[in-house]
Amino acid sequence: MKPIVSIIMGSTSDLPVMEKACKFLDEMQVPFEVNALSAHRTPEAVEEFARNAKGRGICVIIAAAGMAAALPGVIAASTTLPVIGVPIKGMLDGLDSMLSIIQMPPGIPVATVGVNGAQNAAILAVEMLALSDEAIAQRLADYKVGLKDKIVKANKELADVKYQFKTN
Repeated sequence: MKPIVSIIMGSTSDLPVMEKACKFLDEMQVPFEVNALSAHRTPEAVEEFARNAKGRGICVIIAAAGMAAALPGVIAASTTLPVIGVPIKGMLDGLDSMLSIIQMPPGIPVATVGVNGAQNAAILAVEMLALSDEAIAQRLADYKVGLKDKIVKANKELADVKYQFKTN
């Protein structure tokens, strides 16, 4: 099994956040890899990874970083693959990393999800893959129906909650 999504973290301390992406990709049966690379501590390795990712069969890169959060942008600068940035909550509640990731110069886009939004990053990656893979598209569609079903169920349960002045 060869990975088609790559999850890159600036540090293994980001793994508790990124586990949600791993779990979602696993649920969608999308082969992925997980590695730690630092834009500041291992810049040559980051550039080598980005330059070679497409040739290894990677289709989408999810890059998580906190504080200065240069990792997603450095990766995007060295590849034509779509890069999804996940800002990691840090010193300024993640605002510092979010601003670093979304403020990319023209020509070097990085799609960005919310702070600690690893699951949304994985969903976005799967949506991209679903454009050319019917099996993934069907699993994604089933997942979206499941989201709707959860809300329908929640409203049925709320109907049973009684308060003196509740009208529904």
